Amino acid sequence: MANTKSAIKRIKQSHKRRLRNRVFIGRARTFVKNAKTKIAQGTAEDARTATTAAIRALDKAAEKGIIHKNNAARRKSRLMRHLAHMEKPGA
Repeated sequence: MANTKSAIKRIKQSHKRRLRNRVFIGRARTFVKNAKTKIAQGTAEDARTATTAAIRALDKAAEKGIIHKNNAARRKSRLMRHLAHMEKPGA
């Protein structure tokens, strides 16, 4: 357990940040999951709107420093690749 006042304060701060960050991480994860299911179902219009919502959620998480910007970019790239493959006429 923490002995000093500063250590106790840091524990409180990190707990607050953890709870706040979980909201953005969970939201981004949910939007990405929804986008993947829409892409798998094959409806182009719904998949496109779900993908843009997922990208927005990933950008917000990266902007706040909750996930790394390259992590967000990698996830967005994968989503867009899946979307492009689904929208391709031969697929």
